[in-house]
Amino acid sequence: MTNLLLATTESTDNQNSQYTPLNDPEIAGVVAHINEEHLDELLGFLNAFTSLSTADLDLVDAQITDIYAEGIAIQTHPKGSENQLDDAQNSSLYDQTFFIAFAAPISQLDDLQAQYILLKQRADKKLGKKTIKLTKQVFEVQNSYRVSKNMLRLELSMPSLSDTPLNKAAQLSNDKGAKNSTLVPTNEAGYAYLFDLEHNATTSALMADSTDGNKASDYKTNGSEKENVRPTRPHCYYTLRKAWQADDRIRAWVDVFLHGDTPGGNWAAALQAGETVVTKREFPEKVEHLRDGQAVLIVDETSMPTAARLLELWNNSTPPLVICVTQDAGDQSYLDTVKMRSGLDCETESRKDDHFTVLPIVTNQANSGAELATLIDSKLGNYLTDNPLQIDKVWGALEANTAKALRPLLKDRLELSRTDVVVKVYWRHD
Repeated sequence: MTNLLLATTESTDNQNSQYTPLNDPEIAGVVAHINEEHLDELLGFLNAFTSLSTADLDLVDAQITDIYAEGIAIQTHPKGSENQLDDAQNSSLYDQTFFIAFAAPISQLDDLQAQYILLKQRADKKLGKKTIKLTKQVFEVQNSYRVSKNMLRLELSMPSLSDTPLNKAAQLSNDKGAKNSTLVPTNEAGYAYLFDLEHNATTSALMADSTDGNKASDYKTNGSEKENVRPTRPHCYYTLRKAWQADDRIRAWVDVFLHGDTPGGNWAAALQAGETVVTKREFPEKVEHLRDGQAVLIVDETSMPTAARLLELWNNSTPPLVICVTQDAGDQSYLDTVKMRSGLDCETESRKDDHFTVLPIVTNQANSGAELATLIDSKLGNYLTDNPLQIDKVWGALEANTAKALRPLLKDRLELSRTDVVVKVYWRHD
């Protein structure tokens, strides 16, 4: 069995001699992305696969320093000057490098994602956390319609009890003997599916073949034509806006922001009732830190569905402040019908105000870049000047450059740790 970890404090030169470097010019960009976007996962690897305790990890940040064929090197360093330790014994936590081995060595950077996912699955399982799933799901489109000016809702369904091998396996996995109705979560906020856009493009091409009497070769689309029908982006993540059991089926909403000529928007707009959509991967959102304290949610059109479900399932006695950024004023109405559930047990505690406050920002342009981050920070600062609140937690999801610029602004303004300021990347401005 592959050894999952090897802690080392040896010199970099000596460490490099032990493992096989990957000579790929894109490695630096991958390392930078993981360090910027996935700190919680790196800390999870250290928690699961090294001797560092949770208390130790509260004092440090972590970053990947190298990616090798055999695994990744993660270095710990102080969170900040306020956490510097005088104790010589504990100071060994700082600037220590840990090697976390892959289940199997990789030969090229393209293999990294699969091995990284396996590491995450193992770490999450050991820590008792929800994790990413490589699961295929098939939904049927029931309907589609606009819920705001540019937000399209897809109504989907699937059998709750099926004879498919996938659901049979799910039923057998229930150790209490009860039938497992579905693998679709009905009580999770921000649960994301990776939709296979190529499935529908290929299906449409085959349907066109079968109805076109002028096609030769038994109506088979040739290789060149198949390339033409493929979307420029084969997959796209969308959040499960809501899911619920209805008779013998699971019903679900997936809300897609339509903005210009985009692969995902074009895919969603073209779907017709009766078609199937296929998902290939599932990913739970990280919102556990919002269960206590005063929170602020920062969203744009891509993350409003996550925020809407999060509010409906709110598990915190204090209502959040929501900063809602839209390109068009007509999409600000998206959250108008959302009703927040109080996190209090009404039988034992009095219910507090269950109304959340929305601070709207309408930009009249694509919502990306450092300028938007400055605008969001300024909007929040002005609100807190007029309405003194102690913000304890932040969750947001925005465009990549906006998220990168916003994180340090919020940390400085609110004086919070990096783990309490979770600003995710939901899309990238090309």
